[in-house]
Amino acid sequence: MSTDTRNLTNDIIDREQHYVAGTYARAPFVLDHGQGCWVYDTDGNAYLDCAAGIAVNALGHAHPDLVAALTQQAGKLWHVSNLFHSAPHARLAQKLCETSFADRVFFCNSGAEANEGAFKFARKWAHDHFGPDKTAIVAFTDAFHGRTFAALAATPREKYQAPFRPLVPGVRVAAFNDFDAAAAVIGDDVCAVIVEPVQGEGGVNPAAPEFLAGLRALCDRHNALLIFDEVQCGLGRTGTLWAYQGFGVTPDILTSAKPLAGGLPMGAILMSQRVADVMHVGEHGSTFAAGPLVSAVAEVLVTRVSDPVFLADVKAKGEYLKERLEEINSPHITAVRGKGLMLGVDVDTPAAQVIAASHRRGLLIIPAGANTLRIVPPLIITRPEIDLLIERLSAVFADL
Repeated sequence: MSTDTRNLTNDIIDREQHYVAGTYARAPFVLDHGQGCWVYDTDGNAYLDCAAGIAVNALGHAHPDLVAALTQQAGKLWHVSNLFHSAPHARLAQKLCETSFADRVFFCNSGAEANEGAFKFARKWAHDHFGPDKTAIVAFTDAFHGRTFAALAATPREKYQAPFRPLVPGVRVAAFNDFDAAAAVIGDDVCAVIVEPVQGEGGVNPAAPEFLAGLRALCDRHNALLIFDEVQCGLGRTGTLWAYQGFGVTPDILTSAKPLAGGLPMGAILMSQRVADVMHVGEHGSTFAAGPLVSAVAEVLVTRVSDPVFLADVKAKGEYLKERLEEINSPHITAVRGKGLMLGVDVDTPAAQVIAASHRRGLLIIPAGANTLRIVPPLIITRPEIDLLIERLSAVFADL
């Protein structure tokens, strides 16, 4: 690398460390541009991106269809607020409903916002139908639903919660994948149960189908709403458009965000009509939600990802990737699990150590807990790129 590029990299990192709040531990390089499943830093190094912006860049970087939608809409209309109609917003809502169980959609800007809104909708539904005392929300161990206050209360991690107590009250926590534990805390005072069909931050843990079916039955028995948090595992990541479609269990509310607009900020709450019926004008809102620019990109993303041929390819590549990961001959790997192109690799060494070594091998992966590697590449990754991932990750473990 030249002295000029090194100075540029150091200058950017110094500025960030001087002016930006220190809430992130960033990698020691500066990403500059990307194409497909590859990103490049300011020093000219190339990385095979198996993080996808934390499972966001479903179609990779600089996808021509998304770029075209963005540039076309940018020359027409960016933002008008939800006080006015716009065509991209309406078309996107229709597509989300027609490809899912949902009858209605509420748009927002992030996964945390979507989950906050879902809790509000659930409490309003329970209040209108059963009175003011049906407010409890049930979540599960190792869950991650966001860092805003209600979402944080449903994210039972001491290191996340401790500095910010008191949290929003009324949240109960049961063991994930344990039906008896869930049954013990779901009573008639519960308005909603929230669960990730495949946990992301908590270690890439798929729910057992019978566990989700059991939650559905418990919610029906106690007149509670079932919320699926598909912020990370939805929109093709597990090999079906929506993760619930691969488990055979339908929720009342589904939250979506990360990949929805291909890297632009967007969240959505998908809901059945019986939930939508309790929400009236002025009871919830968002200034920026589903602006024309973001909606135009999201419409193209959902259209592309919902193609059955595309989804079948994701499922097949996910099976291939899991098989290849299981072939890596390293004593440091203790387990491989996941669904579709959302896989976790447990290691007997700190995940951060493996990730740092991966950077030196031109590979971007991220953690899902202290000892789990999370591999969530763009859904467009090819088999030769999967083979290259395995080659580089094998070399990383050999280095260890």
